[in-house]
Amino acid sequence: MSDQLDQLPTGPEAVPAPPPAKHGWLNFAIDFGPLLIFFLTYKFTSGGTGAFAATTGAIKATIAFMVAIVAAMIVSKWKLGRISPMLWISSILVLGFGALTIWFHDERFIVMKPTIIYAAFAALLLGGWMLGKPMLKYLLQSALEGVTERGWLLLSRNWGLFFAALGIANHVMYELIQAGRMSFDTWLTIKVWGVTALSFLFTLTQVPVMLKNGLAVPEES
Repeated sequence: MSDQLDQLPTGPEAVPAPPPAKHGWLNFAIDFGPLLIFFLTYKFTSGGTGAFAATTGAIKATIAFMVAIVAAMIVSKWKLGRISPMLWISSILVLGFGALTIWFHDERFIVMKPTIIYAAFAALLLGGWMLGKPMLKYLLQSALEGVTERGWLLLSRNWGLFFAALGIANHVMYELIQAGRMSFDTWLTIKVWGVTALSFLFTLTQVPVMLKNGLAVPEES
């Protein structure tokens, strides 16, 4: 695989750069907003004690989550002119597992969902990397101006490994919940705040990879 990467062009001129990404704050709101709504709805509707109160809160939060992610897709199409493949995949799984959660009145389906999402992204990115195809570029449909094919391949590999690690971690937490050693509340807090912070930090670690592989840095005026 390293030989394949070494044969790829490394200069920014080798691969035409896609147009610059816009509305960074809006992209963040579309990606994070539905999850935040899920968290807040659960926190404000799961009052009381006992498993029933927690399950009722989870059901209400799931409904809010499903509505919010559909709204995110509409806003993405309206304001950005597109719905990214990542958002499509996430939305389909949220709606599918959300429906199972409501039908069976069991919040464990919601806990299972991230494992499926992370595993799907990991398989897609790592599979593409092994075949020499930078799938991350197609999933994001956004620009990192000047990044070469080699850079996109490296990013696809790194994010694929990151998603695989998240999937394993989420499955471990699911098993802990099944065994009664972790609460749904704890899992949700880790999912919303811990995974988000970890993803942000991981993104920062990828900046050197992008800079070494052609990322255009705006010049100071």
